[in-house]
Amino acid sequence: MGDDRILLREFLRAPTRVATVTASSDALVAAMIAPLAIGDETVVVELGAGTGRVTEALQRRLGGRGRHVAIEINAVLAERLATRHPAVTVVCADAAELPVVLRTHGVAKADAISSLLPWVAYAGAPIPAIAAAALAPTGTFTQASLWLTHLLPPARRQERDLRAAFGDVSVSPVVWRNLPPARVLAARSPAPLSV
Repeated sequence: MGDDRILLREFLRAPTRVATVTASSDALVAAMIAPLAIGDETVVVELGAGTGRVTEALQRRLGGRGRHVAIEINAVLAERLATRHPAVTVVCADAAELPVVLRTHGVAKADAISSLLPWVAYAGAPIPAIAAAALAPTGTFTQASLWLTHLLPPARRQERDLRAAFGDVSVSPVVWRNLPPARVLAARSPAPLSV
């Protein structure tokens, strides 16, 4: 079964836990990973890895170097991701469990965190603060945000929480070649002791 059919099926089963009904476009994936500095010993974490569009791009950027942990709450998507990407440590868990997941897998701090989490994840946990606490001081956190909804209260709260947890937050131009169009929030300079 194709990624879009899997996403649609899983979205219909649990719409608050699956962020979208279509896979991210190449253009959005490129915008998500462009701000991330990736070197030989980089530890990259994905939150809401879904079908693995960002996972694939990160694996290409890592080129067999560093370490890659992907967290996906949906068991079907997590299993599919683990099968497709055996070099990635795929964990079926809630993103709020990031500190426990990292400790369990022997990771002190991440160098990069990329997130495709839906707003509901932000409503249930202080994701920006959790991500800031999990990042190395020079780390970067990226979050996709749907452009059509950027003025709604949950999107404004998401950006406000990012600005509280990080010293530097930038917003990309709209990625029009995505359905729906989206922006990428890139956050750097994590505030100390954010959680």
